[in-house]
Amino acid sequence: MKNWKLWYSSPAVNWQQGLPLGNGRLGAVVYGGIANETWRMTELTYWSGQAERTPSASKGRADLDRIRQPFFAGNYKQGEELASQLFQPEKGNFGTNLHICDILLQFEHQGEDFVRELDLDHALVRKTYNVNGMAVSREVLATHVDSVVASRLWSEHKGGISFSLGISGSTPSFASSLTNMGTIAFEGKATETIHSDGECGVFCKGVVKVFASGGAINYESNKIVVENADEAFIYFAVNTDYEQDNEQWDKEAERQIDQAAAKGFSKLKEAHIADYRRLFGRVDIDLGHSSRAELPIDERKRLFLIEPDADPQLFALFFQYGRYLMIAGSRADSPLPMHLQGIWNDGEANLMEWSCDYHLDINTEMNYYPAEVSNLSESQLPLIDFIDRLSIAGQSTAQDFYGCKGWVAHVFTNAWLFTAPGWQYTWGLHVTGGLWLATQLREHYEFGRDRNFLEDKAYPILKGAAAFFLDYMIQHPKYGWLVTGPSNSPENSFYADGYKESAHHLSMGATLDQVLVRDLFSFCLKSAGLLQVDFELQDKLKHALTLLPPLRIGTNGQLQEWLEDYEEAVPDHRHLSHLYSLYPSNQITPAGSAELSAAARRTLENRRSREDLEDVEFTAAAFSVNFARLHDGERAYGHLSHLIGQLSFDNLLTYSKPGIAGAENNIFVVDGNFGGMAAMAEMLLQSHAGEIHLLPALPKKWPTGKVSGLRAKGNLEVDISWENGILVEARIQTFSKDQTLLRYANQALLFEGEPNCLYVFDNQLSRTELRRGIYK
Repeated sequence: MKNWKLWYSSPAVNWQQGLPLGNGRLGAVVYGGIANETWRMTELTYWSGQAERTPSASKGRADLDRIRQPFFAGNYKQGEELASQLFQPEKGNFGTNLHICDILLQFEHQGEDFVRELDLDHALVRKTYNVNGMAVSREVLATHVDSVVASRLWSEHKGGISFSLGISGSTPSFASSLTNMGTIAFEGKATETIHSDGECGVFCKGVVKVFASGGAINYESNKIVVENADEAFIYFAVNTDYEQDNEQWDKEAERQIDQAAAKGFSKLKEAHIADYRRLFGRVDIDLGHSSRAELPIDERKRLFLIEPDADPQLFALFFQYGRYLMIAGSRADSPLPMHLQGIWNDGEANLMEWSCDYHLDINTEMNYYPAEVSNLSESQLPLIDFIDRLSIAGQSTAQDFYGCKGWVAHVFTNAWLFTAPGWQYTWGLHVTGGLWLATQLREHYEFGRDRNFLEDKAYPILKGAAAFFLDYMIQHPKYGWLVTGPSNSPENSFYADGYKESAHHLSMGATLDQVLVRDLFSFCLKSAGLLQVDFELQDKLKHALTLLPPLRIGTNGQLQEWLEDYEEAVPDHRHLSHLYSLYPSNQITPAGSAELSAAARRTLENRRSREDLEDVEFTAAAFSVNFARLHDGERAYGHLSHLIGQLSFDNLLTYSKPGIAGAENNIFVVDGNFGGMAAMAEMLLQSHAGEIHLLPALPKKWPTGKVSGLRAKGNLEVDISWENGILVEARIQTFSKDQTLLRYANQALLFEGEPNCLYVFDNQLSRTELRRGIYK
């Protein structure tokens, strides 16, 4: 049964119950009921703040060398005091992404048999209800093809559509006016006073236009009023001056509206669905069904809390919902990648020290973890372009703060390409934040094997990062290892030498830094060899790799988060950064490093057993995906159930709880949707360390199912079906020549694929069929 719908029989009383739409630039969350409806409108580039060079108090190399000495001597207090003086810049006009406005619809009638739904198959929000026995329908879409949000409202009863439409801006500098018949023009500036000075930000200009068939369109109190129409159409467009060199940007919304209206809603909808289905239709998943699939999502969620095992289809729906959000939030031509809230905004994060920005200590990365495996590689392109630009901006930071070559970025960034340390050393001096983000370049290459991409984008950008770390790192006087520092292990703290009166945040050679650098140097070395370039650099990388510290196991059997076996000051911390070595890296694998795998498991068990564990959406997803990498499907399933059941709203958008990192309310954060999606993919298919592993962490609660269209590293596409927990068939389509180890259960097969072939294997990994030519 195909049922990719989030549907409800009750109104959405607020944003947290609303349904999201997006075209990769414009976002809308639609909520309300019969008598009223609100569209919360967002645009990816509507940012406060401005581009500005962050002043550094550091004199570069000399101060870097000076600040390291206390840390090597074990005087963390003195080292952190120096860090606060040298590496703790002022906040400046960092800014935040703001929502633009609310479109407010008011209807004169009441009704019954109300249903609202988000149709994932067609990327449409619908509402239906009856008025005096006559059906009334509303439909809203955000089309990428025509760059507008559009709606159709109609009734079986002639003259049955009457409503008013108004607009409310989100900032003091917002203004709207009724212009032509059925038209509201508006303009605004993205200003606020928490993340910037209240003066700087981008400008926007947009249009809302209403058409009606039958009836009349009038004006009343700055609202458009439609009376007794047979059907009506609403078109919304907006653009900003962000990085615009086109003087006509402020006329673009009018052009988009005119073009969409001339096309007509039917053709616009048809083109929208065809464009969207080209992406969404690549993957299908079936994990089993139950009668609960016939119930509204909010009711299913309540039952899921009691008995999650009785609704396997909700897991599949969550996975496809994640793919929907990826398509809605990040298209190949999106001007920016998805931030902490994707391209949407509940308004909560803007009201405090949180911000709708790009956190680089897992959140932005997690947004894109499932892009490649879920067959949405194009969604990475705006992120790749952003990383390219960030690497250029980061050259100044590398020089200003450290006196080093190459480029660096820290704990977060913004639309203005901020790369300096954050304004508190306790969390802001995460020196490998930009590198962590840039590992997505490596993922994109390893999945697609596009040599041109490697030569033109991935290798040059990562080579610049390698230049920084080769220049920045220093040999530890005690161990002789090449280490980073001073730096955070995001966003954690520790006690040194049993001294518990004061926790410390900075150290030399934090494990996450070292894992990221090892992967960086290894990839650059391999890439330079493949491209036959930079032979001197190759020699430097080979030597540096011999000096990097190994992963270490602490006295309690855990994977050490820091170079030394410090005691955790917050053992129930939300971050699991050092487990990057397990996922998404593969420096720890169950088959290749049993002791380290056991240490990673101990780390996970220690954290999850804590009564006061910081229960956050990305943490639940991280638990799930890491247990999947350990081939523990039951624990991966348990944390995934927790994420869906207790850390998502009724609209299945994930959130962070109050009290976490200063959150004052449940705040929508989209990384949980994508992290949970990545975990599900890892439970069914893993491709890393030169292997493709089929059903590596299949939980008992998904005994029979199938998935098609998943991507694997090496430019492969994989379909898998299973019954009673046992593989039935795996179909692997190859698009490049490659050799990999194919695994299932305790069996392994060295698989050499030829380009453009389809290979079919049974549960003994015996090849049962070979077809030549592309079949998908």
